[in-house]
Amino acid sequence: MLTITAFAQNNASQSPKTETEKWREDLRYMAEQMPRLHKNLFHTMSREQFDIAVKRLYDRIPLLARHQIIVELARIVAMVEDGHTNLRLAHDPEVRFHTLPVNLYFFKDELFIRTADREYTELVGARIVRIGNVSVDEATARVRNLIGRDNEMDIKFFAPYLLVKPEILHALEITNSLENVQFTVSKEGKQKVVSVKPTSSTEIKELDDTDTSWLNEPGWTDMRDKTSAPTPLWLKDINNKFWFEFLPDSKILYVQINEIGHKKDETLGAFSKRLFEFVEANPVEKLVLDLRLNRGGNNTLFIPIITDIIKSKINKRGKFFTIMGRSSWSAAQNFLNELEKYTNTLFVGEPSGSKGNTYGDSRRITLPNSKITARVSVYYWQDWYPWDTRQWTAPDLTAELSPEDYKNNTDPAMKVIINYIPQKSLNAILMEALTEGGVNLAIKRFREFKAQPINRHADTEQPILEAAGRLLDEKKNEETAAILQIYIEENPRSFEAYYALGEAYFRAGKKELAIANFERALQLKPKSYNIAERLRQAKEK
Repeated sequence: MLTITAFAQNNASQSPKTETEKWREDLRYMAEQMPRLHKNLFHTMSREQFDIAVKRLYDRIPLLARHQIIVELARIVAMVEDGHTNLRLAHDPEVRFHTLPVNLYFFKDELFIRTADREYTELVGARIVRIGNVSVDEATARVRNLIGRDNEMDIKFFAPYLLVKPEILHALEITNSLENVQFTVSKEGKQKVVSVKPTSSTEIKELDDTDTSWLNEPGWTDMRDKTSAPTPLWLKDINNKFWFEFLPDSKILYVQINEIGHKKDETLGAFSKRLFEFVEANPVEKLVLDLRLNRGGNNTLFIPIITDIIKSKINKRGKFFTIMGRSSWSAAQNFLNELEKYTNTLFVGEPSGSKGNTYGDSRRITLPNSKITARVSVYYWQDWYPWDTRQWTAPDLTAELSPEDYKNNTDPAMKVIINYIPQKSLNAILMEALTEGGVNLAIKRFREFKAQPINRHADTEQPILEAAGRLLDEKKNEETAAILQIYIEENPRSFEAYYALGEAYFRAGKKELAIANFERALQLKPKSYNIAERLRQAKEK
C-alpha cells in the first residue's frame, strides 16, 4: 500500500480529477479504511494477498469501464469472507446497475425464474440451464467471489440478485452484451434460448431486516398465480414484524418473527408475554417459531422470548419447532444460537445463513468520489464453543422448498412438523450398528441415514466422532480410519475428523499417514495447540 500511496501523492493533479484518479482515490481510501475498521480483516487471507489484489486493480483501473471497476472493488471486499463485510452490488443506490425484469430463486440446487414482468410471463417457472456463455454452476461460481458470506447459504441468497444485473454478467464475461442477456431455459420438457432486456431504471431497494423479496410486484407474474390454494402462513404477512395464529385442527400455534425489532405499539418482550399467556390458556400441542424470513435486527431484544420459552410447557422435544433457512442471518442467527443452547427446539427447513462464531455488526466506508459504500465487520461474535467450526445451524429435519411446493402454495416445513414422528438418533443408530455388525454395518446405516431427504443437511459430525472414539478405545484403528474417511468425503473441512483420523493412523503405527492428517487438521485449525503438539510427537517418533 505504501507504493500506491506514494505514487498517488507524487502524481496528484490539479482539479478537475480524471476518472482514473477518482477511482484510484476511492480504492486507496477503501484499502486504508478496511483494515483500520474491521475487527480482524485478515482472518481468512493474508495482508500480502490483500495488498496484491489492491495493487492489481490500481494498475488496471485505466483499462476498465465503470462497471468493471465496481465489480473488482466488490471482489476485493469479498476476499475477507464474512457476511457483514461486503459491497452490495445489487442493493447500493450509488452503484446504479440495471436489472433484468425477472426474479430468480434456487429451489434446492436448481435456479428458476420465480417471477417476471408480464412481458416475460412465459418464462415464469422455467429452470435456467445457461446464462449467456456459461452454465448456471459456472455463473454462480463467478458471482460467488463478489459476495460477502458466512457460508454457502449466503451464495444461494445473494447470487440470484447478482445474476440479473447485466453489468455484473458482462464484467465477469458471462455475457457479451450490456443490452440484453440470453438465458437457456427448460420448461415443460422443452429447452430454448430467450433474450431478456434490462429495465431503463437503475433505482433499487436497499436490503431490509426482513426478506421482502417474496412480496408481489405490481404488473408481474408469479409462479403461484394459477393456484387456488390459500397463501401459506410464511408468506401471509411478510411486512408484519411479529404475529401468531392458532391452527385449531392441528392444535399448532404458528409464530412468525420477521425482524428482531420492536413495533411502534408493542415491544418484542410484550409480544412474548402475550404469546405465552395464549399458550398457557389454550390447548396448544405444538409451537412453531418461523424465522425463515428474518434477516436480523437488534440481537439484544430477543432475551424475553428465550426466557419465556424456557419456562413454558411447550419447551419439549417434539413440541417446539423452529423453522429457518438461507435468510436467517445476523441477529436471527444469534437468536438461533440461543435457542439451540437453552431450549429443546427442533430446527426445521434449510441450513441457516450464518453461524455461531463469526464476524458481524458492520460499519460503513463511503468512498469519497463514487459514494459507493463498503461495509466491514467490527465485532467477533462467539456464541458457540471456540473450537466449534460448523458453517451453519443445521436443520434436524430438512424441509426444502421445491418449485412444485411454491407453485401450489405448499409449505414443506409445516408438512414435516404436522407429520412429525420421533426417530432414532444417528448416534444411537451408529452405536447399535457397531454392536450388531461392526464398522461395515455402521457405514451402511450412515449412508442410509444420509440418503433420506429429511436428513440431507443433518449435522452428522458429533455422532461420527463418537463412533470413531469408541472404535479407538477398542483399539480398532483400521475400522476407525474407515468410518472417518467416509465422513471426510462429504465434510472435507472438518478439522476434528482429520485430527481423529491422524490419531487412528498414529496408533496403528502408520507415521506418514498420521502426519499427513495432522497437518491437514492444522491447516483447517491453525492455532490448535493439541493438533500442533500431536503433529510434533508424530514427527519425532
